[in-house]
Amino acid sequence: MQLKSLPAPLLTLVLGVAPCGPLQAQSQAETSADLGIKAQLEQLEYEYEVDDDNDYKLVFKIGDEGRSQIVYIRSPVETYGEHRVREIWSPAYNSPTDDFPALIANRLLEDADTKKLGGWVKQDRYAIFVVKIPADADKEALDDALDAAMAAADEMEAELTPGQDDL
Repeated sequence: MQLKSLPAPLLTLVLGVAPCGPLQAQSQAETSADLGIKAQLEQLEYEYEVDDDNDYKLVFKIGDEGRSQIVYIRSPVETYGEHRVREIWSPAYNSPTDDFPALIANRLLEDADTKKLGGWVKQDRYAIFVVKIPADADKEALDDALDAAMAAADEMEAELTPGQDDL
């Protein structure tokens, strides 16, 4: 395990000091919206907005029933060793409590087994479908990831909260 690859909170816990210098510079650089993603979205002719975190937010219309689905393209690039990964997020469930009910958590795990791209994660009270693609993926790969996240999240939202379309 290399300490330089540990997340900042874990480094603080292990070393007893908060990181400074290059790690702070990296965080500042990651706060701006990724212009490469902007260019790809414009080539794909998708409407989007940049949110307060400088991530790209898209809202897709689903089918003829009037449903819609929010999808985020994260501007920061995550790294693991030599891998540089971009995350595509789409929320599907908002829990009324901090913990997901067991039946919901198990359903998300079962569903993840059937997906070819992506999987379910818990962010605070939200179940979010996350697809990870190479940071330098072309627009076709980005489009596939958007479609996979949107379809999985909307399908699960419809199943877990029938009659609702909040996400």
